[in-house]
Amino acid sequence: MAKDELPHLKIEGFSTTHAFATPQSGRGSFRIAERARRTHGRHLLRQLSALTVAAERRIEEQHQFSAEIPNGIYIQFESEPGFELATESLGREASGIELLSVIQLGPKHQRRCVATVFVPEGKLEIFERLVRDYLTSAPGEDPQKPRHRKLLNNIARIRLATLRALWTDDPALYPRDRGSPVWWEAWLRVGDDREAYLKLFREHGAAMGLTVSPRSLRFLERTVVAVKASVEQITRSVFLLNCIAELRRLKATADFFVDLKPSDQQAWTNDLLIRMRWPEADAPAVCLLDTGVVRAHPLLSQAFAVGDLHTIKPAWGTADVHGHGTAMAGLALHGDLTEILPGTGPVELIHRGESVKLLNRDGGNEGELYGDLTREAIARAESAAPQRIRTVCMAVTATGDRDRGKPSSWSATIDALACGVEDGRPRLIVLSAGNTDPENHEDYPDSNATDSIHDPAQAWNALTVGAYTEKQEIDLKKWPGASALAPRGDLSPFSCTSGTWERGWPLKPDVVMEGGNLARTPPYGLSDIADLQLLTTHYRPNIAPFDLISETSAAAALAARLCARIQARYPGLWPETVRGLIVHSAKWTPAMIERYRPTAARSNATTLLRHCGHGVPSESVALWSASNALTLIIETDITPFEDVKDAAGNIVHFRAREMNLHALPWPIEELNELGAMQVEMRVTLSYFIEPNPSARGWTRRYLYESHGLRFDVKRPLETDADFLERINRRARDEAGQHHYSPGPDDGWALGPQLRRIGSIHSDRWLGSASDLAARGQIGVYPTIGWWRERRKHERWNSKARYALIVSITTAATEVDLYSAVAAKVAAATAVEVG
Repeated sequence: MAKDELPHLKIEGFSTTHAFATPQSGRGSFRIAERARRTHGRHLLRQLSALTVAAERRIEEQHQFSAEIPNGIYIQFESEPGFELATESLGREASGIELLSVIQLGPKHQRRCVATVFVPEGKLEIFERLVRDYLTSAPGEDPQKPRHRKLLNNIARIRLATLRALWTDDPALYPRDRGSPVWWEAWLRVGDDREAYLKLFREHGAAMGLTVSPRSLRFLERTVVAVKASVEQITRSVFLLNCIAELRRLKATADFFVDLKPSDQQAWTNDLLIRMRWPEADAPAVCLLDTGVVRAHPLLSQAFAVGDLHTIKPAWGTADVHGHGTAMAGLALHGDLTEILPGTGPVELIHRGESVKLLNRDGGNEGELYGDLTREAIARAESAAPQRIRTVCMAVTATGDRDRGKPSSWSATIDALACGVEDGRPRLIVLSAGNTDPENHEDYPDSNATDSIHDPAQAWNALTVGAYTEKQEIDLKKWPGASALAPRGDLSPFSCTSGTWERGWPLKPDVVMEGGNLARTPPYGLSDIADLQLLTTHYRPNIAPFDLISETSAAAALAARLCARIQARYPGLWPETVRGLIVHSAKWTPAMIERYRPTAARSNATTLLRHCGHGVPSESVALWSASNALTLIIETDITPFEDVKDAAGNIVHFRAREMNLHALPWPIEELNELGAMQVEMRVTLSYFIEPNPSARGWTRRYLYESHGLRFDVKRPLETDADFLERINRRARDEAGQHHYSPGPDDGWALGPQLRRIGSIHSDRWLGSASDLAARGQIGVYPTIGWWRERRKHERWNSKARYALIVSITTAATEVDLYSAVAAKVAAATAVEVG
């Protein structure tokens, strides 16, 4: 586990129950290391002198090739741990010295800055001259502040760069096997003649046995080409290295793989199988309710046991004869295969798959209630493996959108299954939001607003998943003049929304995941091309291993996969908590914010929520805390309501009963040290309601939800008593205090009005660290629901459980918030146990 992959802190014992009645980060200054000038300057000169010898040898080798591009060497400057480099002084355009890349290495407190620089032949002496100036005092110069001190004092090492120095992608993706060819993105220098660099790289690469793509991308200062080569092949040629500014792992599109011959597809599959580490038999599972799964596919066989394949109608069998279920299985298990097929390292699966065939190619469900079929499907999987932790995933939706947020029999069944009202077994259920009408795609993005989420995705307790897209790259030789319809990071053309729903219903989707894109392909109009889809498993693997998938089905499968990965890392978490972590980790992309920016006719946050939910989940944030980004998890319950009796013991009426006050193990001292620095707090409250569907207007008496919960956070200038009395009328009455209004609580992205809709409430607060230091209390209290209003059902004294998730994130690295809080949690636990 990496240092920045710290487990979330699940806490207990920091809460009290009370009787209840409703009532900027600026950049720090550049730090310069203290040096003994003469000692340090001579140390740097010795390193530069050694580089001169190596440079002459490498440049001599380059002279045998074309003189159309300048010869030179790559050198690396490395900072002292904990210090930055004055990188703006390393690139010297007039002399041809080019700063190629800057990366950060090492743990936060000892992070080193590493800059890679191309130095043309004969120009290394420029850096030597800088050091000599540093060693020589100029007239009137302060001896403690020599020339070039900002640049040179922080440099610890200067050395010849290796191929690894050009790698700017995720370090974990760098090829481990030096001899095995992989696909790279080579980001080429352009110099004074872009075409010369590209031409010579192609020609010399071919001569060295490399496969260089005929296509290229051109940016202002770089040309990008795809090249298949081993580490050994690239490092063997100084000339090839002379052309490269950066290396990254190629991000292949699905088109690359599906266009391969079946034999080549099988070769890619075999390579992945060699690297695959399969899940344990008792691992959490994604249970797919779909068209079945073809278990014979080699990328599925060891994660889908024979006993985990089911069907609601035995005559159908369990196999997939449609293709959709097997495609969903590939995504739910592996994610988009274009992300892992080009890799070389091991791929570890920590969750399994289950399948219940809910649909058949020839129909067969006509005249039946899909709510009942869904219940039966889940029961079959649970009967076969009753102890297994699972995420139920269903991308089956009704056609049409007439419900517009109102509960249906199907969505209410989903809510009942999720809260476990029938058997006391809560469940995590992921639903696709449904797809927009293809005839409306030309109206994008207006079609997202007008096409409503499909039944049963309006379910309150389900995690409803819409689609956004990062897919942009198109093979223009195959599709001349084509362009992606949706911008990068924007809502996918396929995604339905709650833009037309009446007020009062939950804002759906909850989150969005990758769902592919459409292309404008003149003169043919819009096309669903392979470049803009996701790559997955084919239901006829004997014909071809790979298939394509897109739309909100794909997005739901990816979300279910993330849920299962959270369950594998934290197997004891409640379904409400896992759903909460998904939403808690989500953020809107810049494209979404720009698309739905405020206008005179709409507010920004409401429109964003109705179209994009809370945004795109982050797997790393959902799974891990870090030293400067900690997450606290509380799982507890509350009894929202109670009856009030007269002297004779007769029930007179019902009222709210209690609230919970969470006094969190807050890093007060550490936050105060950060002072005015901007920090972020995120709070997410997740719970399941018990549904009560009917078509009686959903008035107060006939509310759909059994209860509601809300949260509020203590404000900086409030005392503990002030806070409790502000949110709890009973506490105020007992203290004999009058209600006071502390004014608006600025800094929240949504605010109390928006975040109270539905059964999951999440909001961000931005402000100073010193203000956050005083916000370490959160109150959770009940609001009205049918448990209180419908006396005959005798549910007023029911307990309601919830998950409260709280995160603090700061850009500061010198203060370890995580350790400070972990110590307080450990101390409280030790006292409790003692």
